[in-house]
Amino acid sequence: MMQFDTWKTILVAFVCLAGVAYAAPNLMQKGIGDDLPMGVPGKQISLGLDLQGGSYLLLEVEADVVVQERLEAIVDGARRALREARIGYVGLGVEGDAAGFTLREPADLERAREIAAELDSDATVSVEGDRVALTMGEEAIRQIKINAVQQSIEIVRRRVDETGTREPLIQRQGIDRILIQLPGIDDPQRIKELIGQTAKLTFHLVAVGADAGRPPPGARTLPMLEGGDIVIERRVMVSGENLVDAQPSFDQNSQPVVTIRFDSAGGQRFGRATSENVGKPFAIVLDGQVISAPVIREPILGGSAQISGRFSVQEAQDLALLLRAGALPAPLTVLEERSVGPGLGADSIAAGEIAAVIGLVLVVGFMVLCYGLFGIFANIALFVNIILILGALSALQATLTLPGIAGIVLTIGMAVDANVLIFERVRDELAAGRSPINALDAGYSRALTTIIDSNLTTLFAAVFLFALGSGPVKGFAVTLGIGILTSMFTAIMVTRLFVALWARRRRPTSLPI
Repeated sequence: MMQFDTWKTILVAFVCLAGVAYAAPNLMQKGIGDDLPMGVPGKQISLGLDLQGGSYLLLEVEADVVVQERLEAIVDGARRALREARIGYVGLGVEGDAAGFTLREPADLERAREIAAELDSDATVSVEGDRVALTMGEEAIRQIKINAVQQSIEIVRRRVDETGTREPLIQRQGIDRILIQLPGIDDPQRIKELIGQTAKLTFHLVAVGADAGRPPPGARTLPMLEGGDIVIERRVMVSGENLVDAQPSFDQNSQPVVTIRFDSAGGQRFGRATSENVGKPFAIVLDGQVISAPVIREPILGGSAQISGRFSVQEAQDLALLLRAGALPAPLTVLEERSVGPGLGADSIAAGEIAAVIGLVLVVGFMVLCYGLFGIFANIALFVNIILILGALSALQATLTLPGIAGIVLTIGMAVDANVLIFERVRDELAAGRSPINALDAGYSRALTTIIDSNLTTLFAAVFLFALGSGPVKGFAVTLGIGILTSMFTAIMVTRLFVALWARRRRPTSLPI
């Protein structure tokens, strides 16, 4: 008689009940289990952009800005180092992909070369006459751009996550582009503003008495949020890189402000800067604009400060979010923007449902016509398989896309493939003269290798599609891979359980197959 151990029966029952528990919430009101922790039954399948609508953005990282800033940093470092070494120079600045200066005294050449070599390890120092130049090589520039794009992706992801957007897709596309899909977001304007703002925060001393039209060396003119221009020193006293927290709050006059907190190094630097410059104005610069320039009344030693600038409550909240997420290394340009309405997603779901129902009806009819009672067993296992797929997608919180629905429809056909192999093998064993029970045992045991081989090859394809593909291809690979695993389980375990129970009860002298 066909052997089916008790532990296998318990395993089948447990897996099927778990599948029902995870799949059932999809029949309930939308969003009912959003607050539940990961892995707990109650969550629903996350629909992709093409199914529930949302926004699509394609951004370009202006990585050349990072290279330019790197060269400008070399210029600032050279200015300080040459002054400290009392080396005269002229023509200090950036030209193309190089920063350089011309010495007043040729005798200072060797010392100037040593200073230049210490300014940036990625820059190559060259000398032509009295001119010293630091050039960024092609490999160094390429690595700077790659790092800028990677860092931009992580910061964009943090900013999007802060807004509460569920299941966003954020990935690199090409060399310097970022693809963003935001399911459920039908008005991308605020998200676009949050993503596109660089949010580079720095603190500078104000060059008091300087002419805004002709700033002195080591200073620059910037516009103020309240209007007009102001001259600030180029040297950064404290930067936003030292921030560990930023929260919106209100000052004593009930005006929205942003309270920031520095790490230990930033707090010490901020305290030292305010202690040494009491009575002087201190400019707070955000993305090249001076938000405010308050006078330092007393040293600020606690590592915390407030940023004010006539914000609205929403502006204060957004600024705090940006500062918490971190500054982008380079500006982002929106190359393409699309909004997918929920109506289109509903149409896609409806079309997918129709395709799934048609495929299901045809498969069920075929199995019953070809294999009779055993076909009914296979069809029951097929419905269990669909429940397990939905349960797995809900448990893993995998995003279901339109290609993912195609993967499920394909799996419906593939799910009975293993049963077909088994039943045909059983027929062969019966034709060879075996008894019904021996034919069933032999059919299952001898078809197992073929089933595993055929499904593993498809599973490998799904794994490679997921690893190497992107977007819709990954969605198809996820549902296909899950479907292969569940179909193997239902064919080898669930259908065999039904057949074994029937055989033990009826002790047949012939098989209805």
